Amino acid sequence: MKRNLILSILLIGVCLPACGQDAKPLVIPLICKQGDCPLLSGVPQTSGMRSGFVRLKSGETVGWHSTAANEETLVILHGRGRALIEDQEDREFVAPAIVYIPPATRHNVQGSGREVLEYVYVVAPATKP
Repeated sequence: MKRNLILSILLIGVCLPACGQDAKPLVIPLICKQGDCPLLSGVPQTSGMRSGFVRLKSGETVGWHSTAANEETLVILHGRGRALIEDQEDREFVAPAIVYIPPATRHNVQGSGREVLEYVYVVAPATKP
């Protein structure tokens, strides 16, 4: 993907009958000058999912946080980085890639390459099968 290409993601909201909301399909441009730019904020936009677009320079991090009762997927669009998982070995990745963070996991993400790391995170409530 070219750097100056404006990326868009089609996000189709599906509202389960239990949520009682009228989620609608959305198209949101992936434009973020730096840091963390929210895309979806949960109800009423979605039935519980949140997401955002992140840009990190080499050495920058998003900060330690926990997935708590959620699970999280990182869609790595550009660059390279590390998933720092508390009490575990770091996991390095290079775009294009997917990084999955299970529920109740304290973690951080760090840019580690020469180019800016760009990714979309998607956080959703974890449910048991």
